[in-house]
Amino acid sequence: MLRAGIVGLPNVGKSTLFNALVANAKASAANFPFCTIEPNVGVVAVPDERLEVLAKMSESKQIVPTRVEFVDIAGLVKGASKGEGLGNQFLANIREVDAIVHVVRCFDDDDIIHVSGSVDPVRDIEVINLELGLADLAQVERRIERTRKQARSNKDAKLELEVLEKLSAGLNEGKAVRQISLTEEETELIQQLGLLTSKPVIYAANVTEDDLATGNEWVEQVKQIAASESAQVVVVSAQVESELIELPEEERDDFLESLGVAEGGLKSLIRATYQILGLRTFLTTGPQETRAWTIYTGMKAPQAAGTIHTDFERGFIRAETVAYQDLITSGSMTAAKEKGLVRSEGKEYVVQEGDVMLFRFNV
Repeated sequence: MLRAGIVGLPNVGKSTLFNALVANAKASAANFPFCTIEPNVGVVAVPDERLEVLAKMSESKQIVPTRVEFVDIAGLVKGASKGEGLGNQFLANIREVDAIVHVVRCFDDDDIIHVSGSVDPVRDIEVINLELGLADLAQVERRIERTRKQARSNKDAKLELEVLEKLSAGLNEGKAVRQISLTEEETELIQQLGLLTSKPVIYAANVTEDDLATGNEWVEQVKQIAASESAQVVVVSAQVESELIELPEEERDDFLESLGVAEGGLKSLIRATYQILGLRTFLTTGPQETRAWTIYTGMKAPQAAGTIHTDFERGFIRAETVAYQDLITSGSMTAAKEKGLVRSEGKEYVVQEGDVMLFRFNV
């Protein structure tokens, strides 16, 4: 399951956003720093309208969406890399996630205390990024000390040392690990370190209801930083998300439309997370269930089959595949087959977004 950690300074709206996204989460959203001490975890279904359409077509007994785990990590402060504000504990929590959702305050409200006394997204981002970078640098330098002795007589250790020294130089220049050019082999060598700044980042610019559709000058500042890091930006409103969960589901789209936006923050965040992690969804459907499955972009049919069950990958014969839109246009799997839209794909087929698949395999 994909795991995304929600981070940021205290009082930027992390816990409010988390509560809204997870709906039944118990995170406190009080107006003071460190209202979240332990990381709160919530599992949410990935919204996918295709599932209901397929389930109706197949008369499925149940729908099983793919899921994302959000982790609400307590607010970091300046000095976190040295343990300030329970920093060590919080940094360890970040180390365990696949992607970072960095919530940045892009709204002014005299009733909500800012830990630094004023709203300044650029400064806030720099504080968090600096602390993550310093934590990585300390870890890399400790690893260099251990590896240097081994490198005298061990070829693999010598290669690792070269990569570590490259990382140390980049981190000292203020770069994130993800901004340092590494080969595939070099990336594998340092993967076990779980470096914080190697993780892909999505900046969630938290705005008021009035700025959700258009953004504001603070959002533009966040976008400039994200562009320099090849990161993504999603404009969200924790305020709007909180209001959405109070509405009946059938009224939510109308409410969002009245604000000038097409979708809520959950869909936007999940889409951005999928893009930045290089993920795709394929679908299976039948009388028992219609289900979504998450895979990495570039996965071939046997690997995709393996996400359902390892036996499917080991005994893979072929995949009967049809594009979602072709299936819906045809009206049924039978009709799609009659039109020649259902293909028989072999071991080299690269699964595409929205493929509806049936795997044939030997037990």
